Parts: sequence; C-alpha cells; structure tokens
Amino acid sequence: MRPHQDANRGAFGARVKKDHPMADHTDQMVSIAGCRIRLMRGGSGAPLLFLHGGGGIGIWLPAMAQLARKFDVIVPEHPGYGASDTPEWLDTIADLANYYLEFLEELDLTGVHLVGSSIGGWIAAELAVRNASRLASLTLVGAAGIHVKDVPQVDIFLANDEQRIRDLFYDQDLAEAVIAASEQTAAEDAALKNRTITARLSWQPRSHDPNLRKWLHRIKVPTLLIWGAEDRVFPRPYAYVYQLLIPGATAVVLPECGHLPQVEKGDQFVAELESFIENSLPGPSPA
Repeated sequence: MRPHQDANRGAFGARVKKDHPMADHTDQMVSIAGCRIRLMRGGSGAPLLFLHGGGGIGIWLPAMAQLARKFDVIVPEHPGYGASDTPEWLDTIADLANYYLEFLEELDLTGVHLVGSSIGGWIAAELAVRNASRLASLTLVGAAGIHVKDVPQVDIFLANDEQRIRDLFYDQDLAEAVIAASEQTAAEDAALKNRTITARLSWQPRSHDPNLRKWLHRIKVPTLLIWGAEDRVFPRPYAYVYQLLIPGATAVVLPECGHLPQVEKGDQFVAELESFIENSLPGPSPA
C-alpha cells in the first residue's frame, strides 16, 4: 500500500482549498491485465472510472472525494506514467484504450461512467468507439483526440515548464501554486516521465488521431462534454466539434476556467457530471 499523499494538495501537488472532507480511499500498486499500475479508489455505488491527462494521476482531488459520496470512483495511473510500469507493448493511445477494455473485463465492471480528461479523454473516446458494452455513460473533459482547423491553441510540447503550467489555468494564482509544488525533486522526476510518455504517444500527429473522428458516430452511450471557456490547450470549439461527431452529445462550457475543470472549478464540474448521470439513467419501466 502506498502512503497517502498530503490530502491538502491538489493537481500536481499544488495546495488547493479544502472546502470538502476527503472521502476515504485506497492508493496502492496493483497488477491488472498483466501490468503493474498505481490505482486510487474510493466510495461506493455505480463505478466511475476517471482517466487522467498528460500531467499524470496527481492526487485524490476534492472533486473525486465529492463524487465518491455517490460513486465507486476508480482512478488508475496509465501504464507508462508516474509509478506505473511502462510495458513493451505501449506505443499508441489505441494501446491504452485496449488496455482499459481489459481492465474493465478483469475487474468485471459494468454500468461504468467513464470520464476522461485531456489525453485521458482521447483514451476514453477510443475505448468507447471500440466497445461501449460495459459503459453507462461517457464524459470527455477538455479532450484531445481530434484536430479542429483554424483554432489557435498552445503547444504544450514547445513551452517551458512554467509556461506549460500557466497555460493550463485561467486562475493564475492556482497556476503559481502548481508551479511552486512542481519544483520539488520527486514532482520533477514524475513530470519528466509523464512528458516523455505523452510525447511518445501524441507527438505526431500532434495530440490527435486523424481516423478517430470517422468512428465517433459509433458511440451510442449518453455523452457529456465538459470544457473550460478559457481552455488554451484544446479551446472550446473542440467541444462543439465533438458534440457534432458523437450522436446526442451534450456540451457544457464552464466560465473562467481553463483546461482542468475538475481542478479549477471542482464544485461545478461535480454538479454538472452528477446531474448528467442522474438524467441519463433509464427511468422506471411502465407498469
């Protein structure tokens, strides 16, 4: 069992305001589908699988603690990231999508609410295109995976460390806290590993699969798109294009929010996600 990290620390170890009690959760190394990964899990109820972005798993966020009041929140660290193993088979985002299909099978999870942020959203979309039989819903948060022409965006691979973090947030006070935390040696080591594997998976074509948009129509589960209005990494037009490509998808744009709504606007993120899930559940059968 890994020791819990400081519960007052948020994404990338930055301190966040502790407005809500942190629900109990486990944080341990487990072997799933033949790969040893770090896995955080807490709460009870329907399974909610959260796939993190290129910055890594981070810690048990206040938003995760809130969700754990209603759901069995499962947060794996992708193969290749942080403390997880880097298997020989890992070459593409599609490899991770297939891994998580095996993950769902091995844990025998059904009725899953799948949530993916940034590159995790790309993985989630690729998974749902392949096989959504174990899913109850899909939520993409500032997701990579497609390219929208003529939309200006920052390139996270070309910025220095400080600018890369600043580009993630609308709230620059929060960015300052993340920058300070990222200067710790352990955080720097993990960040370097995460940037390296993210580059391997998404360098060319940059952060998308040209073929993915052709198959997004296969996603038949209720789908929510949550975006920050001030997202500079994948700006809000990406949400609307995803909405056009996924049948029946709903887009929600949060004001004064950057690329990580689950961090920067945690309460609103949770409220939108819980409302969506509640409204997408099948009603009672007619008598």
